[in-house]
Amino acid sequence: MSTTAVVLTLVGAFMAGFSAVSVFLRAKWVVEPLAAYGVPASWWTWLGVAKAAGAAGLVVGLFVPAIGIAAAVGITLYFTGAALTVLRARSYAHLPFPLLYAAPAVAALALGF
Repeated sequence: MSTTAVVLTLVGAFMAGFSAVSVFLRAKWVVEPLAAYGVPASWWTWLGVAKAAGAAGLVVGLFVPAIGIAAAVGITLYFTGAALTVLRARSYAHLPFPLLYAAPAVAALALGF
């Protein structure tokens, strides 16, 4: 695996982990848009768990590539769903955020796994 792929994997893991912690801590800048998009509050913890699992999977994937591939695909699908939720809510100004969070996982998937 190239150095670029390792760095992108770690950046993706950090970003997904940061996003998970933000949901767990109910950061205002995260939960207000979730509520505005119509995402039920009962889902928020599970969404955070999915992001945390993806972050951990990316790190483990540095040593076990199959897990890294699964994690990168999962994070990509997760943030694609988030982008679709933003579009459905017609909150177009927020669309770059899920795409930015997905980008390192997509790039790491393309480069290294």
